[in-house]
Amino acid sequence: MSDTIKRLNKFLSEAGYCSRREGDRLIDAGRVTINDIVPKIGTKVAEGDVVKVDGEIVGGRKEAFTYLAFNKPVGIVCTTDTRVEKDNIIDYINYPKRIFPIGRLDKPSEGLILLTDDGDIVNKILRASNNHEKEYIVTVDKPISQTFVERMASGIYIEELGQHTKKCKVKRIDKFTFSIILTQGLNRQIRRMCDYLNYDVQTLKRIRIMNIELDVPLGKYRELTKAEFDELSQLISDSKKTFEAKNIRKNRRKS
Repeated sequence: MSDTIKRLNKFLSEAGYCSRREGDRLIDAGRVTINDIVPKIGTKVAEGDVVKVDGEIVGGRKEAFTYLAFNKPVGIVCTTDTRVEKDNIIDYINYPKRIFPIGRLDKPSEGLILLTDDGDIVNKILRASNNHEKEYIVTVDKPISQTFVERMASGIYIEELGQHTKKCKVKRIDKFTFSIILTQGLNRQIRRMCDYLNYDVQTLKRIRIMNIELDVPLGKYRELTKAEFDELSQLISDSKKTFEAKNIRKNRRKS
């Protein structure tokens, strides 16, 4: 594909407006136009085209990307749609330029979430399932048994989602607290797993995403260091190769 012709969702992500996935949602909702015409998903943008979102022009980049580590408080919603949610993460941070969260963290949960204006890195991180560890500290409403630890670690069938969770690392910290390291991100996964075993989550905090540790006060953010970003990029690169290799094998089996 020519450098001057690219898919609309890729154009939006490279312009730092949103991730490709979010771009598809905006396009599907009719909020994006090319030369004042509402396009379909998959439409390509050519050099000279004028792209707008909600009537505002989205242009090319002139500055470096931003990468933030934020300690999200309970009650803040991880959405970029400031028109819908009052307590949204974008208004809360009030960063001087447009950024968006990488993935989500439930409204009742707190802890580490990454934000950026680099749409491509969002896609790479979200599909980096083999290396994308996320670590949480969880408190529950009753004493944690060894059976609970073993069953959580071995995988739970979540009926609402119609699938088993992957094996994970679970460690009891004290009578009511445990740590858990996941390599997948199903909707409300930890809460659903605990509920299946008749435990209610009281608090849930994410303390790590891959190589990025939570080290800022609640409600505060900081930029990633160069060392953190370089290591993160390497992890993403490795998992991307694995992702592509799996697709190659899958396509070969189909042919």
